[in-house]
Amino acid sequence: MPMPAAELEALLRESFPDSDIRIEDLAGDGDHYRAHIHSPAFVGKSRIAQHQMVYAALKGRMGGELHALALATHPK
Repeated sequence: MPMPAAELEALLRESFPDSDIRIEDLAGDGDHYRAHIHSPAFVGKSRIAQHQMVYAALKGRMGGELHALALATHPK
């Protein structure tokens, strides 16, 4: 079952509470998203480290409930 955008956003806000987060449904199917995250947690972190932080925030749902996620991460 696809993950609703609101659930994806809630997971991200839980881990990145002081961030600007915007979720885009890329295909209109609730299964392919782009997450735009501007977070102070990313300051001084490489792009790879930022993405690893996001995947950790998803608590194992990537590849299961969440099929595809494009990331646009930026320090805030």
